Amino acid sequence: MASEAELEEVFRLAEAAGISQIATPVGEQLAANWLTVSRFREVHGLATRSLLIEVSPAALHYAGRAFSATGNPTAALTHYQQALLLYREVGDRAGEAAILNSIGNVQRSRGDLEAALTQFQQALPICQETGDRAGEAATLNNIGSIHYNRGDLKTALTHFQQALTAHQETCNRHGEATTLNNIGSIHYNRGDLKTALTHFQQALTAHQETGNRHGEATTLNNIGSIHYNRGDLKTALTRYEQALTIQQETGHRANEASVLTNIGMVHRGRGDLEVALTFYQQALSIQQDAGDRAGEATTLNNIGGTHRSRGDLEAALTHFQQALPIFREAGDRAGEAAALNNIGMVHYSRGDLASIHR
Repeated sequence: MASEAELEEVFRLAEAAGISQIATPVGEQLAANWLTVSRFREVHGLATRSLLIEVSPAALHYAGRAFSATGNPTAALTHYQQALLLYREVGDRAGEAAILNSIGNVQRSRGDLEAALTQFQQALPICQETGDRAGEAATLNNIGSIHYNRGDLKTALTHFQQALTAHQETCNRHGEATTLNNIGSIHYNRGDLKTALTHFQQALTAHQETGNRHGEATTLNNIGSIHYNRGDLKTALTRYEQALTIQQETGHRANEASVLTNIGMVHRGRGDLEVALTFYQQALSIQQDAGDRAGEATTLNNIGGTHRSRGDLEAALTHFQQALPIFREAGDRAGEAAALNNIGMVHYSRGDLASIHR
């Protein structure tokens, strides 16, 4: 098997000679390898070069995934939609299903859960028809994530457990780790922190074994949240800072914002309100640039809460009112309830009892 350096040299030579029959498959192999270990910026550069030689659906897909990870969902969707047309033209059903999943993931990150679920439900029967167990597992995991985002933890867990079985049957440690992390999140939201931590630690081991830096960071972030909820702010901050370093190294902007938000929460919990606001503002900027509406709403809510703690009720109310319609757009009923409660608390603090009942 050729080394990475040898593949890069073959690609460079084929690129210089304009030999697409060599450059395209070698570029696709390199991109697939780099995505596995979260080298998103390098995938972006490689896919861009590959597309100048030949517009292949796989190169479009890899470029889209790099754009999505580095905070450009609009460019990601453009590449995915082009790839989808090409896969359908050549009758590549497995490629079609993979692209439908990727399109759904972008729509989910934008808070459009209905559109995302439609894409995933189109992908699932294709995977089942073609006997693609790995693709089926990934799709089940994505469908579970939609139910998780909607607050239907029971249905989400059912899909995650089905996905976990399929990943284990196909010896897909990468997918197994992602699904273990998601199952841990279910238990976390149910308040079972011990079981959640067990799943997160299993996921972390698998991510580290497979070199999945993005997955490792996501799981470290979740482990940090366990410690945060237990009141161990020091350990929580350590895990968050480890996650942040990895997310910044890999260029995964959306997840970087999530970690910045959590670091802000630690500082807020310590009473360092100005420091907390700094981290929240950094997160908000990334979320707005990336079109992460769900994350934006959560961060606006956190900023509002910090201003309320500082006694600045006007600024608090402004941020809560900005968060509320975004939660409603995303169908996040829990977030909507939290924002409404926060708005009510501001009016209560002002003595404006009439506004509470509007």
